Amino acid sequence: MLPAERQQQILKWLEKEKTVTVSELSKRLDVSEMTIYRDIKPLIDQNKILKTSRGISFIQTSPILSQNCTYCYKDANTRHSVQLIKIDQTIEHNCCPHCGLLRYSDIEDQVSQIICKDFLSGTTISAKIAYYLIGADFHMNCCKPQAIVFESYKQIEQFQKGFGGSIFTFEEAISELKRRMKNPHSDHCSS
Repeated sequence: MLPAERQQQILKWLEKEKTVTVSELSKRLDVSEMTIYRDIKPLIDQNKILKTSRGISFIQTSPILSQNCTYCYKDANTRHSVQLIKIDQTIEHNCCPHCGLLRYSDIEDQVSQIICKDFLSGTTISAKIAYYLIGADFHMNCCKPQAIVFESYKQIEQFQKGFGGSIFTFEEAISELKRRMKNPHSDHCSS
């Protein structure tokens, strides 16, 4: 059995059993403990397994990815964050609707759901049924051109009367952000 095959077998056992000793792996694979140590070193370096006092353990990976925006890499733990829930059940975080909509556009076929928060109430809503205000004279210290999300058309109209900007549906907002991002004089993904 080749080292790569042993590594795959070790990962299968660890996924199922969670922790196995080096001596047990040595017996199961009929190789020396030194060979097992050589086989597991790359797995440890790749953060796939962890060496503990009881042997080696499988590192459970979370379906939630980094808390940084997957589009601009800023902190995505904001009041205006957008989450893309992918078909493989991983979750991508975006710092704002601007980044969330552009990222969705890039990986649309991999996304099962996109959620965001209403600007006024903070209620979590489906981004696909939301309304977006782009170009308002209101600064959220987020990426530009900024997009502000509303669940209610009446509320977005009232907000627009005070702060200006244009109202868009989900698909329209994506197109408008892309159009504005093509402008070489615009201030992209900066606060």
